[in-house]
Amino acid sequence: MGLNFRKSISLGNGLKLNLSKSGPSISFGKSGLRQSVNLKGQTRTTVGVPGTGIYYSKSSSVGKIADFLTGNSKKKEAAKAEKKAAAPKAAAAAAKSTGPSEQELAEAKATVEQYEALIDALKSVHKASDGKVDWQQVSMGNVPADMVGLKAFAERVLSGDTDAYLEVIGTFKPFEDLTDYGSSFIVGTDDPSILEVEFNIKADEVVPTVVYSLLASGKLSEKEMPKSQYYDLVQDYVASTVLRVARDSFALLPIDTVLIHAVDTTVNSATGNDEEVTYISVKIPRSKIESINMERVDPSDALSNFECKMNFKKTTGFAPVDRLLP
Repeated sequence: MGLNFRKSISLGNGLKLNLSKSGPSISFGKSGLRQSVNLKGQTRTTVGVPGTGIYYSKSSSVGKIADFLTGNSKKKEAAKAEKKAAAPKAAAAAAKSTGPSEQELAEAKATVEQYEALIDALKSVHKASDGKVDWQQVSMGNVPADMVGLKAFAERVLSGDTDAYLEVIGTFKPFEDLTDYGSSFIVGTDDPSILEVEFNIKADEVVPTVVYSLLASGKLSEKEMPKSQYYDLVQDYVASTVLRVARDSFALLPIDTVLIHAVDTTVNSATGNDEEVTYISVKIPRSKIESINMERVDPSDALSNFECKMNFKKTTGFAPVDRLLP
């Protein structure tokens, strides 16, 4: 797990003074994520990132399932090799049978179950959220044992100290479980009423491009997912993650608004180089998200409740958009 940090001071007219170990530097451009902190207070200038903040990533069960189903691991090849190395007697029995062997049937069922679980997980990221922190109660020490560490930040958080906000995020890592889905996060703020979060979609690492199903014969069917179905799934996954990030941000910090940018890396056809583009930029007020029934809402449709920039078509997927400003 890595934590990255850069702090910038606005000089007006789009100019920023960047402070780092190597010395100060001036940068300019669109408003981005301007301030963050790591646990040791170390500073670093981050090149090529439109802002600053905490970044961390890890792999876990969801990621492993996604790797298998999207072909990003060698598990399929290993499974095939294992079958080839099976005992001759088992191979002969399978050859005589008109249907799959018990082992093949079990493997097929397991693959379909994993596939269905992944699809459901991608559409349901928003349904889980951290419990809300009452900072007034924290300041008085009225917290469970596992939250005692928050008391050290309470006075500064209540006073609107944005450095404290980011230290809390760095310590308690509210988005850490979302990295299971391949996403990575940058968090920043220089305004105590708003938090700005950027996350990398990495759809190709987590969203499958094939459909798995079990045939009547018991054999596994593997077909290419129709493009429209794939793009719809990507949109739901990204929108669901946006909602979850907003929920966790409001639960942890006394902010009024979360500004979230969903980005991905694509190839610039004019230069042939990879570049990072923004596909969704949405500003979510606390008052509006609290009125949404997260168990029943369609995550993509839910973004229409907020100020949002998103260019999406079922036949082509996402197209780049300009970011909303704080």
